[in-house]
Amino acid sequence: MATIGKGSLKRSKPNYIFSTIGVALVLFIMGIMGWFFLNINQAGNLLKEDIRFSAYLRTLNKDSINQIQQFIAQQPYAKGVTYVNKESAKQIWNKENNEDWAKILDVNPLPESIDFYAKAEFVNKDSLQTISNAIMARYSNQITDLQYPKNLVSNLDEKAKVYGLAFLVISFILCAVVIFSIDNTIRLAMFSNRFLIKTMQMVGATRGFIAKPMDIKAIINGCISGVIACALLFSLIQWVENQIPEIRAINDTKQTLLLFAGLTVMGIAISLYSTHRSVIKYLKMKLDDLY
Repeated sequence: MATIGKGSLKRSKPNYIFSTIGVALVLFIMGIMGWFFLNINQAGNLLKEDIRFSAYLRTLNKDSINQIQQFIAQQPYAKGVTYVNKESAKQIWNKENNEDWAKILDVNPLPESIDFYAKAEFVNKDSLQTISNAIMARYSNQITDLQYPKNLVSNLDEKAKVYGLAFLVISFILCAVVIFSIDNTIRLAMFSNRFLIKTMQMVGATRGFIAKPMDIKAIINGCISGVIACALLFSLIQWVENQIPEIRAINDTKQTLLLFAGLTVMGIAISLYSTHRSVIKYLKMKLDDLY
């Protein structure tokens, strides 16, 4: 029995290097997917927040105009609230249409307006309809109309729902594959450790005593895997941003850091779970079943 135990100890030393690298590569792939989603989401938000809303004014009373402007600016949905006089409206129209009507018209027919942009979370058909109704109900005597590109908003809503559902399905499948891959990688590493686990049990060690050092090792390895994955992902992000500088404008540093933290936590959590489960599994098995 002593000979078997000694031989088992020699054979049971697990190769943590390969399992750590394997887990890191799987986390790296998941990180790429997560970063891609964050950028797509951020680009969509920037597009939504670039939609201009114009409340056309009937009144020319400066006090009333200031009151309306302050009211809109105080609302949680509003950003970039500005008063646009007739001359400014003409300049905006000329810029957007790339022509000057002064050659044709002597009078400026454009009304004054209060223009603003809405925060991304409010740019959907139902919310904007509620906002429009609230403003028109409050200032029906001062505002003739509130206009925004309704067709564009509807298209954004429809595409967001379709893409969101598709990404949700893909994310679910990817998470399942990631968890399965990491679990298998760690179980293979623990397989070579099965004789050491059983030998410790046979000499009287408790489950907690046996599992504790391996759980600690799993936490350390999971953390190392997460750091490696984050380093690879950071290098990839830097390369992509150098190749496509426009991505820097939509990259959210805070969300990227949260992604890095999430990858590390996931690496630790799955490594710990898989390791502890493998230890318990081999402790319950008979010695003959280990061969």
